[in-house]
Amino acid sequence: MKLGKILLVGLGLLVVFLAAAISLTIGWRPFIGPKARPLTERKFESTPERLARGHYLANSVSGCLFCHSEHDWTAPGAPVLPGKEGAGESLPYIDLPGRIVAPNLTPDPETGTGTWTDDQIARAVREGIGHDGRALFPIMAYGRFRSMADEDLASIIVYLRSLPPVHHELPKTAIIFPVKYLIRSAPQPLTTTVSRPDPSDRVAWGQYMATIGGCEDCHTAEERGKDIANMNFAGGFFLGLSGGETAAAANITPDASGIGYYDEPIFLKMMRTGYVGARKISPLMPYAFYGNMTDDDLKAIFAYLRTVKPVHHRVDNRLPVTYCKLCRQWHGAGDQN
Repeated sequence: MKLGKILLVGLGLLVVFLAAAISLTIGWRPFIGPKARPLTERKFESTPERLARGHYLANSVSGCLFCHSEHDWTAPGAPVLPGKEGAGESLPYIDLPGRIVAPNLTPDPETGTGTWTDDQIARAVREGIGHDGRALFPIMAYGRFRSMADEDLASIIVYLRSLPPVHHELPKTAIIFPVKYLIRSAPQPLTTTVSRPDPSDRVAWGQYMATIGGCEDCHTAEERGKDIANMNFAGGFFLGLSGGETAAAANITPDASGIGYYDEPIFLKMMRTGYVGARKISPLMPYAFYGNMTDDDLKAIFAYLRTVKPVHHRVDNRLPVTYCKLCRQWHGAGDQN
């Protein structure tokens, strides 16, 4: 009897310890599912202004049609395959935790978004909850898209509804254990109004465009899915295609090791052509996509990048790949940091 009480107390203490450990580490979301707000019946009215704005954002800024289309990765600028605009693809990048599929965004009722509501799409874009209620893998930049203004979100959805339906069967996303459970902690409901900054404030507007354009996502090194502290925009994040091109993202802070020597014309030329002087940048930088942005928006992004904290961090894809103690990644010139 006494031994039984001791075992019962021990079991109780173990349960308390495990509960505390889970609460202080990964939390309970991996077990109970992601946070998700209830869906609404809202529908976004289609207007010429929204169609035009949505076309611009989806094809030049936010990456919608770049990530959700199949590409010819062997051609300059990695153009979208004709007839596959917005029709989805299995992402071809290396080091993904399983098969990650960017779904068909065209309004095809069987393989696309034809049966999804506007709010299902809105919740996926800014809150990371798929139409079926699952947590989206955060290569879908909903963490950044939380900053997307309500009107810009509406414009993108109106534009996606206007795409020609493409019947394109895709496999389902299949994320490996334990990542498929850990990502349930990433989505967060958004219930407040989000407004655009004043475009006349060039730095604030540039920060907004850089945020919804995902600049920081690729140009900040990560470890276990989290940004390396004090390395924002400093490069080193490793990118690569299965069986194809590999490169580390460049340092785009205004340090001498980054783009401190850029002026506005150099920046615009790079974004339009993929060249810095005679040097061609990696095609993994989708300059053909971002090059469709207006001069005003690109200049605003450049103005914003001039204000970010300079980080001395050499990244040079022309040099052998070595370990970097600053970003804790392997990249060209890593041993020079």
